[in-house]
Amino acid sequence: MSDEFVLDDIVEAGDGWIGEIPAGTLLRITDLHGNQAVDTLFYDALDYANRYSAMDTIREQGAVYLTTGSVLMTVNCDPLATIVADTCGRHDTLGGACSQESNVVRYGRHTRHQHSCRTTFVRKAKEWGRGLEKRDIAHNINFFMNVPVTEDGGLTFEDGVSAPGKYVELRAERDLLMLVSNCPQLNNPCNGYDPTAIRITGRRP
Repeated sequence: MSDEFVLDDIVEAGDGWIGEIPAGTLLRITDLHGNQAVDTLFYDALDYANRYSAMDTIREQGAVYLTTGSVLMTVNCDPLATIVADTCGRHDTLGGACSQESNVVRYGRHTRHQHSCRTTFVRKAKEWGRGLEKRDIAHNINFFMNVPVTEDGGLTFEDGVSAPGKYVELRAERDLLMLVSNCPQLNNPCNGYDPTAIRITGRRP
């Protein structure tokens, strides 16, 4: 019996996506054109306060980057999802999401009115409603984004390690809410200075 596709959406550059993912779903995010950062938040669909925690995930797996075998953990140390396939190789969870404030600090006041992932997160959360609030926007994952850790413990934003058609696939370990910002960043090479579309698919094995 073939898998049943329950989700197949294209998210354009700079746009967002939000939706519930049932437990057991195989969720795939595909970098259609290459070098595109996909900022993503995960929540327990029954308790938004039980959200993704970068700190707990890194501690439990003993590694800074996410890849095949990584289990995404909540602030209560509950498993949210497991990365079951990854053709990119590694993903960032330290660099955070770009915002109006961080753009100004890093790149200058002329960037103050540029679109950011934080703006997308807040907009999509407001559209969703159902108790999801601005305060629930915390740690995120940057799929396909290359953020090396320097010898002195700093972070640098480098050219992506992805390519057209690369994907990451996760298995939902519980009912999830997923919030995505297809990063609009123009000021560093995380998107190759040219943000592009991604594809999100979900299937039931």
